[in-house]
Amino acid sequence: MSTTPAPVPDVTGPAAHRAVRYAKFTIGYNVIEGVIAIAAGTVAGAVSLIGFGIDSGIEVAAAVVVLVRLLAEIKGGEPDEAKERRALKFIAITFFALAAYVTVEGIRDLFGGEKPDTSIVGIALTGLSIVIMPWLARAKRKAGLKMNSRLVVADAAETKLCAWLSVSTFVGLLAFAAFGWTWLDPVAGFVIAAFAIMEGKEAWEGELVCDDGCEDDNKPTTKTGDSSCSDGCK
Repeated sequence: MSTTPAPVPDVTGPAAHRAVRYAKFTIGYNVIEGVIAIAAGTVAGAVSLIGFGIDSGIEVAAAVVVLVRLLAEIKGGEPDEAKERRALKFIAITFFALAAYVTVEGIRDLFGGEKPDTSIVGIALTGLSIVIMPWLARAKRKAGLKMNSRLVVADAAETKLCAWLSVSTFVGLLAFAAFGWTWLDPVAGFVIAAFAIMEGKEAWEGELVCDDGCEDDNKPTTKTGDSSCSDGCK
């Protein structure tokens, strides 16, 4: 039984270079976003905003993995998938740790009567991300499809998930500012925890580095019994 091999990404065209620029922009923007969010969240005592900032930092680490892979392919080198997978598993653990942190802090604030302050900076920051992240996700996806890269398309999906996280955090901060409901901040933190678990699962499964179709468990193996990826990409 024959199968059609996955298309080889085109790393020679302009789409590949756009993908590199988008990855660099993702890193730069999330560094700034993370620093501001954590600082503003600490001042306001808003666990959801702190969690949002930590998530931005984790996204930087994931974007670095993507950028290193892209640059290696463009230069004609062979990316070290084993190292990339170890990096992504570490990133996955940090996502799970983030989920645990915001959940524990959210429960403590919910039942302890902690009242955060309104964060205008946080509202403005997450509002800006609602505009930037969807655009960035669409641009990454377009470039990924143009160059036949599952890596870039998966990264675009990750950015889209960040856009939804921006929406949930923005709504929670804005609603608290408008109505003063103290339970909104921990609830927004629980939403962030759910997103973090989803992103952590994707990172653990290596979806950002397996761009040759090897997520398919039914793919035939080589004569030596190895799949197209060294660890089966499971």
